[in-house]
Amino acid sequence: MSGSSKYKPRGAIGRAVNSFEETAIALLLGLMTLVTFANVVLRYVFNSTLIWGLEVTLILFAWLVIFGISYCVKVTAHLGVDAVTTLLPAPLRRAVAILAALLCILYAAFLMKGAWDYWAPFAALDQTSGRWFPTGFVETRDRAFYVTDQVPMVDIFRWLEPAINMGEAYDKLPRVIPYIILPLGVALLLLRLVQALIGLLVGTRDSLIVSHEAEEAVEQAAAKNAEV
Repeated sequence: MSGSSKYKPRGAIGRAVNSFEETAIALLLGLMTLVTFANVVLRYVFNSTLIWGLEVTLILFAWLVIFGISYCVKVTAHLGVDAVTTLLPAPLRRAVAILAALLCILYAAFLMKGAWDYWAPFAALDQTSGRWFPTGFVETRDRAFYVTDQVPMVDIFRWLEPAINMGEAYDKLPRVIPYIILPLGVALLLLRLVQALIGLLVGTRDSLIVSHEAEEAVEQAAAKNAEV
């Protein structure tokens, strides 16, 4: 049984958030497939192409991967090696899992600073000071005028022109839009890791990774054969 099948959202809010995340992942994957399929048909049937198709597919793929990282933490779907930890007694195994969660949270905190510092200039915002953790903000060279290579500007984002681009019109989609997945995705990852740590502390979760998936698959197959 996979980690995703073990996860059961609690409450109406939990079910709504879980439904939103799964819908977003499915939508990203569906849009990637649709754009790629349309580009193939245009190229080989009509001798044409969507000049922005490849770039949009790359953006959607990046969003899918980064968004999926936090989702897999939530549903315990990340793979890992537990050959050593399974040999430990239960209390020590739990302590090791808690230590691993703390280290993951620390790593995610570093990623959060890096993600903000990379994205902020494209949003006409300042980067953080401090080498490891934010200690304040430092004035940063504005990069809000940077645009994507081929993706056309979408009218619903025209409000960004007076907000961050000093009123100048964008001829293509500004990079601040696709790059926003960096701070958002890492923030969501940090949240999910904190939730996982709480689950380990209160006993509602026993690991950060999916384990014994092969053994469970063999047991399920054996059970089905026995029924036959």
